[in-house]
Amino acid sequence: MVILKRNMELERVKSAAPWVYICGRRKTGKTFFVKNFVEWGEYFFVRKDGGLLDKNTKEISYITFFELFKEMVGKKRIVIDEFQRLPKNFFEYLHFLGVEGELIIISSTLWFSKQLLGSGSPLLGLFSTIIFGLVDEREIINSMKDNLKERELIETCIYLREPLVAAKYKSPLKRFLPGFMETNKLSLREIIGEIFEEEERELSTVYESIMMAVAAGKNVSTEISSYLFSKKLIPKDSSGYVQRYLDNMVKIGILEKLEVWNKNKFRFFHISPVFDLHFYLDEKYSYVENEIPKKFLRDIVEYKIPFHIEHFFRTFFSKLFGLKKVIIEEPEIDMALTKFKKLKVIGEVKWKKKVGEEEIRKVEEKFEKFKNVEKYLIVPEKKILKRNPLNIKVLDIEDILKMV
Repeated sequence: MVILKRNMELERVKSAAPWVYICGRRKTGKTFFVKNFVEWGEYFFVRKDGGLLDKNTKEISYITFFELFKEMVGKKRIVIDEFQRLPKNFFEYLHFLGVEGELIIISSTLWFSKQLLGSGSPLLGLFSTIIFGLVDEREIINSMKDNLKERELIETCIYLREPLVAAKYKSPLKRFLPGFMETNKLSLREIIGEIFEEEERELSTVYESIMMAVAAGKNVSTEISSYLFSKKLIPKDSSGYVQRYLDNMVKIGILEKLEVWNKNKFRFFHISPVFDLHFYLDEKYSYVENEIPKKFLRDIVEYKIPFHIEHFFRTFFSKLFGLKKVIIEEPEIDMALTKFKKLKVIGEVKWKKKVGEEEIRKVEEKFEKFKNVEKYLIVPEKKILKRNPLNIKVLDIEDILKMV
């Protein structure tokens, strides 16, 4: 088990307004983070039946909680976990109260995020929102660099950004991950289903199918629309029809939306490599319903790792340089970063044991088309290269650790 302290999120909570809304899907470590790393005076957990548990796990009724809250607010920081389960009259009370004292609310459902952030909500404008997702790339590298070395460090960090994996992780990754996917396939499906509970329950199949489509490489809205229409999940094959679903999934932190450079077009990707792997396996091989041999799962993990490494470094360098991620389709570039619509950085990732002369030459030819940009070739170790490419800076894991 790896304990993730998440210092970056802690700083965001500290700098946020007095009332803070922490949202994100289940099993991203929201409750553990708040309970163990955020200062608070009183903690309430709202059960599905409407009753509550206080910080001592004592059962209390909603009426008792309401009286306690009115007495405590303004005197100590209060945390309410699974806040969306409270009656709507409590939301109206907060609207009437206004921002008084310190309050942190936690929720995992897409429905409540839409209600809180949407127009007409009594809570609109009262809370600073923090979307709690995967651990930051820089933070996970810093956490693991003393335990793992070189190639295994980066490969492990990619998947340990997912708190669900970190909580159960045992080294080495390539032996652990296939077994994790097999034994947790039902719980992974349940986690996604619960995101879209309440008013979205009847639409959960649509959302799950979008995640399958994206995992299978159908990541443009027109491709996703055709995929859903072929499964008779939407009434017409229209990219405009699926846009609201895609926007919801981006808002809650399940998918990311990247602009295709110099085109009026966007591509969608899974933020979590674990869910990308899960839905890829389910779309291609129906692995939730079927028994898949461990060796086959290991092969799929090996196949997917280079793809996930590209996404990892794209986001890592975007944050490091403070630049926007985009997609370049022609020629296909692993990493492209812009500032004010101007291309600033391009990069190619070669995560292999050896990179020969022909591959190096192809990268040089591809990059030659781009002028006045920083150019990088990212490799596990420089010694795998037959030679250094011309006019391209080579970065290996040792260099990346210095940058972190």
